[in-house]
Amino acid sequence: MPTPPESLPPSVLSLGQLLEKPPAPAPALVEPGLLPTQGILFVGGEPKVGKSLLVANLALALAAGEDCWGFTIPAPRRVLLCQFELPLMQFASRLAQMRSRLGTRADHRLFIDTRAAGHLLTAPQGLGHFLSAAQAAAAEVVVLDPLYSAHDQDENDTRAMAALCQALLRLRDASRAALVVIHHVRKSIRREEIGSAFRGSSALHAVGDSYLLVTCTSPSPPPPTLELRFQFRYATPLPPLSLKLDPQSLWFSTTAGSVPAPSPDRRKVENGDVTEALAQHAGSLRYNQLRQEIMQRAQCSKRTAQLAISQASQKGLILQSHGQYRLPTHGT
Repeated sequence: MPTPPESLPPSVLSLGQLLEKPPAPAPALVEPGLLPTQGILFVGGEPKVGKSLLVANLALALAAGEDCWGFTIPAPRRVLLCQFELPLMQFASRLAQMRSRLGTRADHRLFIDTRAAGHLLTAPQGLGHFLSAAQAAAAEVVVLDPLYSAHDQDENDTRAMAALCQALLRLRDASRAALVVIHHVRKSIRREEIGSAFRGSSALHAVGDSYLLVTCTSPSPPPPTLELRFQFRYATPLPPLSLKLDPQSLWFSTTAGSVPAPSPDRRKVENGDVTEALAQHAGSLRYNQLRQEIMQRAQCSKRTAQLAISQASQKGLILQSHGQYRLPTHGT
């Protein structure tokens, strides 16, 4: 005999229940799709191409809540930087030079793990170190620069790389943070390769959500121009992006005519859009009907409409019962 829906635990839903009110997707930390919430972004390129500078720019922009290279950063985030190559004072000097562009806006949300060097993700003690640092900083984003300094696995061995990827997943899941990982690429890669260009790519493809491949398109000096190419798991692919380095601020900026396509989720839905959608339909609609009505009224995406319904429900502006949404009546 089928189990009655009311006897199921809250975490178990029937298909009908799931489709009646699907969970609203969490907005990405960097839109459109570059860094999903609790996702993993791999950044790769040739040695000395500027990957570390690029990722330091991104870390500071995330901590300050400032849009970066045409990408939208919806809110400031707490970021933990774990870098293994530069001496601490040299790294601090680099960050101070970049900081001059932002003032103090990133100061209290950007954290540096000063004892990252020597710890290995694949060893229980090393994984514990990174997890403790992430938890101490309450980090929403953890940067590992570069990955090869945080493991002792054979990057040409699929099984060894799979074990490393499992360590990354454990760090992500236990910290509940997104990861930005700088990693090597293979030699002699083809231009159309992006995610598959990374060493150990068959294992990385199982865990990565976004891939950013960095190539230099002009020699240095003068200041180099970089081309970024993208591969996303959950977002529409973007065309290549061209960036140029300012040697004074150490910030990369987009060159003329090189700005990523805006995310479709830019139209803010007001509470009135939700209540008016109900009011025009005798004050009662099923979830999917209400969502579709908001999308048509506000010319917004499905995700934005779902977030608007959730926020209106939390504020008590609309009520839900027996699969129907309605406006509150007087005295409700």
